Amino acid sequence: MTSDGRGQTHGDAARDPDALIRRAGASGDPDRDQHFLVDDRVVDRIPTYLPEDTDLSHVLEIGGGPGVLTDRLLDVADRVTVVEQDRTFADHLRREFAEEVEAGRLTVLEGDALEIDLPDFSACVSNLPYGISSEISFRLLPEGKPLVLMFQKEFGERMAAESGTSEYGRLSVSAQHYGDVDVCEIVPREAFDPQPAVQSAIVRIEPRAPDYEVDDEEFFLDFVKALFTQRRKTIRNGIRNTPHISGLSDPDAVVEAADEDVLRKRAGNMAPAEFAELAQLAADVGL
Repeated sequence: MTSDGRGQTHGDAARDPDALIRRAGASGDPDRDQHFLVDDRVVDRIPTYLPEDTDLSHVLEIGGGPGVLTDRLLDVADRVTVVEQDRTFADHLRREFAEEVEAGRLTVLEGDALEIDLPDFSACVSNLPYGISSEISFRLLPEGKPLVLMFQKEFGERMAAESGTSEYGRLSVSAQHYGDVDVCEIVPREAFDPQPAVQSAIVRIEPRAPDYEVDDEEFFLDFVKALFTQRRKTIRNGIRNTPHISGLSDPDAVVEAADEDVLRKRAGNMAPAEFAELAQLAADVGL
């Protein structure tokens, strides 16, 4: 047995990714967003990116596929729930990990992760289907649990971007509203089978309360979305041009009440706390 330095012990015989795929009896399908990790070194590192104090009593995995990551998660977690939409892979997971299923350590939920009821979980570690990266992320983020997720490289870098950079946008503000976002590792195309068209990124989101107050979270996120649809325009024009997105009934009242220095800025140069302060003002005078 070996230790990962966090008090977790690992079995001696991790399952080989290529063998797991063979036993599943089906290959990944790029047209269905199925790209499976086959590089053992990358798979082994993924669980170690969870924050050190993470509760590993019940880890959620979205998109288990042939079970490459599932195998590693069962080594570190007390219990794992895998959501898998493809029936072939769901049946394979139940066969491959029959002992863990029987012991109550693994549950396989067959269905669409955007539609089914997710269980209470203590952390989520997943190689996500890239086509649903945004939707599933914003289903998971409000849960306030540690997340380690695989994304397309560009998506992951935009999540973690700081204001004033070219990658900074609505995704950055919205994700960082829920936690600290870090790109832990860039993963080359060659680590997957079949290979995706782009590089990937392993991203950690460590939950924390924002350092600003937001009375209406839904309005705040809609307001941020609205202003970034006008990112090349000033905040003044962005407010006036997007009431159909922000939900403001009196955008002119917001412009009249806001500080002139803020109104001259553009969305890409507004820090999350500045968005929050402006959103609070907008909610007070413009809804």
